[in-house]
Amino acid sequence: MHQHRGGALWDLTARAGLSDTRRVSDASGDLRLADLGHAGNFEGGVETLRDKSVLISSARQLPAVAALLQLDGIARRLLLCPPDLAPEHLPAVIAEAEVDVIVSDGTGPGSQAPDVMALIWLRDTLLPVSNSPPRRRVTEWLLLTSGTTGRPKIVVHTLASLTGPLDDGLAVANDAVWSTFYDVRRYGGLQILLRALLGGGSMVLSQAHETVSDFLMRAGRSGVTHISGTPSHWRRALMTPAYHDIQPGYVRLSGAVADQAVLNSLAAAYPHADIAHAFASTEAGVAFDVRDRLAGFPASVIGQPGAKADMRIVDGSLRIRSARTASRYLGDGKVLMDAEGFVDTGDMLELRGDRYYFVGRREGIINVGGQKVHPEEVEAVINQHPAVQMVRARARPNPITGAVIAADIVVRPSAQDIPFETIKAEILEACRRVLPRHKIPATLHSVASLEIAESGKLVRPHA
Repeated sequence: MHQHRGGALWDLTARAGLSDTRRVSDASGDLRLADLGHAGNFEGGVETLRDKSVLISSARQLPAVAALLQLDGIARRLLLCPPDLAPEHLPAVIAEAEVDVIVSDGTGPGSQAPDVMALIWLRDTLLPVSNSPPRRRVTEWLLLTSGTTGRPKIVVHTLASLTGPLDDGLAVANDAVWSTFYDVRRYGGLQILLRALLGGGSMVLSQAHETVSDFLMRAGRSGVTHISGTPSHWRRALMTPAYHDIQPGYVRLSGAVADQAVLNSLAAAYPHADIAHAFASTEAGVAFDVRDRLAGFPASVIGQPGAKADMRIVDGSLRIRSARTASRYLGDGKVLMDAEGFVDTGDMLELRGDRYYFVGRREGIINVGGQKVHPEEVEAVINQHPAVQMVRARARPNPITGAVIAADIVVRPSAQDIPFETIKAEILEACRRVLPRHKIPATLHSVASLEIAESGKLVRPHA
C-alpha cells in the first residue's frame, strides 16, 4: 500500500494518474476515473453533503466507489453499508452513526430506511460539474465488522489509517488490474480498492448474486493481474473450471485461516503467481503478509524491531498496534484497544517450532468434555485429504461430554465416484495420527455445499 501523504481520496487518485485506461468496472458497466474529475452523479451535487454523516446504500459496488471518490474530504462521515446488512440492524446502525443523509441508487439496505433527514439519489449517469470542490475535511470512514452472526459493531477509520505505511515488499506496476471476491464496503475489499486507486491501477468489482464462474470469466477478460479473497472464496472458485480464465501474477488470501491444503491448491492452479496470505482485521488493519506458500508465519515476525506493525501474543491471542489501527468503535462502552494502543484480535495462535499457526477464533471454541477444540484446526487436517474440497467442523450435542465434533464435507467433483465410506475412513485415520482424541470427529457427513457469508467467511451454526 502506498503511504498516505495527506489529501482526500480523489486528490490522491488523481495524483496517481488518470489515464484513459484506468477504470473501475462491475458486471453492469464501468466508470472511467478521469470522468469523475469534471462530472458527478449526485442529485444536487456534492456540496449538498458537505459536513454530513452519509450512509452509502447500493446493491452494486460501482456506485459506492463513485460516492467514496466524490465525498471523502467533504462529508463528515461515510458509512459503508454492505448490501447484506440485516434489516433489523439498520435502525440502530443509522442512529449510532448519526446519519443525516442516505445516498442510494434505490437499492441496498438504506434505500428503504425510515426517519432520516434526507435521501439523495445516486445516479448511474454522470452529470457535468463546473469545477472540482475543495476537499479539506478529514472524513471518518465507518466500517461494519464482518462476523457472520449478531449485530455488527461500527469501526471508525480515516483514509490515513486505511492507507498507512506497510512494508509488504509488493512491487506493483501502474497498469495493474486488481480484483477481489470481497465487497469493497468491507475492510478486505476496501484495501484492494485503495491499492488500485492510489497505485495507478484499475479495479474489477464482483457483484452480488453473480456466479463465481461469471465473475472469474469477466475478471479474465479484463486482464486481472492481482486478485484476493478468503480461503472459502478460493475453495469455491477452484471447484469451477472458470479458475483457468484468470492468470494472475498475485493471489492473496485473508479473512480466515489459510491452511496448507488451500495454499497448495492455489500454487498448483497458478504456478507462476505470487501466493500470499495476509493477516488483517477491520479494527487492527493489515499487519503482515506471508509469501513462502506455507501455512502460518515465521515466529520472527512477532516483536520484529522497526516493523510498521507492533505485534505481541497475550494468552495465545494476537494483539496488534500500528498506524493502520482504527481509532475507536462508535457507541458507549465498546473498547477497541488497551492502554498501550494494542487491539486484541481474538485470533488464537500456537507456536510449533519456529513458526506460529492460527488455530481459530477465541469465541469459536467448542467445549468437548471440558477440553477446547478450535474447529479450524480440525478443518486444516481434513482439508489435506485429496478428495475434500471444503469442510466445516461443528459441535454436535452429546449427553456425556456436552458436545462432540462433527464435520460436514464437500467432496471434490473429481472424487465423486469414490464411495464416501472410503473417504471417511481415510480422513478418520489421518485425524487419529495428528489430533488428540477429543478433537477427532465423531461423525462425518457428505454435503453438496456449505454456506458462505457475503463477507466470504464460512457460516458456522450457533454453538
